[in-house]
Amino acid sequence: MTPLASYRRLFALAGPTYVVVAFLGRLPLAMSQLGTLLLVSTATDSYGLGGLSAGALAVANALGAPVAGALADRTGQRPVVLVQSLIGAAGLASLVAVVHGGAADALVVATAAATGLVLPQVGPLARVRWRPLTRGTGPLQRRLVDAAYSYEGAADEASFAIGPALVGLAVALVSPGGALLVAAALLAVFGTAFALDPSARLTRRGGTPLATGPLVTAVFVVLALAQVSIGMLFGATQTGATVLANDADQPGLAGLIHATLGVGSAVAGIATAYVPERIGHERRSLVAACTLLVLSLPLLLVDSLTGAFVAVLALGFAVAPYMIGIFSLAERVVPPARVGAAMTSLASATGLGYALGSSLAGRLADADGATAAFAVTVGAAVLAVTLMTTQQRRLHRAVQAAAAATAEADDEARVAV
Repeated sequence: MTPLASYRRLFALAGPTYVVVAFLGRLPLAMSQLGTLLLVSTATDSYGLGGLSAGALAVANALGAPVAGALADRTGQRPVVLVQSLIGAAGLASLVAVVHGGAADALVVATAAATGLVLPQVGPLARVRWRPLTRGTGPLQRRLVDAAYSYEGAADEASFAIGPALVGLAVALVSPGGALLVAAALLAVFGTAFALDPSARLTRRGGTPLATGPLVTAVFVVLALAQVSIGMLFGATQTGATVLANDADQPGLAGLIHATLGVGSAVAGIATAYVPERIGHERRSLVAACTLLVLSLPLLLVDSLTGAFVAVLALGFAVAPYMIGIFSLAERVVPPARVGAAMTSLASATGLGYALGSSLAGRLADADGATAAFAVTVGAAVLAVTLMTTQQRRLHRAVQAAAAATAEADDEARVAV
């Protein structure tokens, strides 16, 4: 089956409405951090409080998402995502009200954290639905699931390019508070639609119990650290771009520069479906990590906004292939009953890496400028290469063991029938 045929089959199985809803449902999370930063810093005239509030939202989401994912594994996604979407939308609206009401700084930060805690991770949860959606496709399922993860990687990257752009547009047309209210409306409508979509029923356990087991294994720790490294790359790159834009007296271009990372990544994500199936995801991740390192090095020579645009766009072409490889490995090696918790945990690891990378890059940039911040980008790529180089054998063994266990379970199911 060709990649284009795989995509057509996937969209036919899920339905075009689901694809649209699942994409729009992930935009509010992509809008929330920048929206919070702009809202708080503009209303209070304090970048420190704005950064603290945005960071509180991001860290709380990183902590809450795995809990929600584990709960969705047990009860199905519908009730979990429905509650998260409605409460999360209310939280975003409450944050606007608290800030414009002149509340104390502590209350602003607490409201941002509480909101982040309940915002749903639609992207990781959408990945979980593809295995049950393709269950009746027989020997084609593995290829279809791989294509689905390629699409999801591209969709995530596109959302993190479009989300900040929507924030900028809403700020320009309305206000920073208006940007978060737009995010709240999108979450209330499309988060709810994602929760109520018929595909959500497929994530509820029923009939034959799914194989279970521990989530946190040595292999999963490797995958989580791999996501921390890409999160660090995101945070450091955005910080370096912000320093360059501020130095050029064009701070508004910082978000646009970082958005080009998502553009290149989205294109590459779609293209990964063309990689031959015989090339394992551990090998793909290793090649992507090495490419990340090579493409990050030009950032150390960048001294203009034009150079930053070009270098960051090129770097993006290695991002989605790397992340798709990591998420695909997790889908294969974790117990089927823990896939939701695994996907949301990896997304949380990315968020924590982002906070670490932006913090470290910011400290270095204060002393030595954008080049020092981009050095953290390169360091994050070195970490990714080190992990993927040293852990190839462990990852390959885990994939082989999982495939053997799945085949054995299928044989037992056929005998029982």
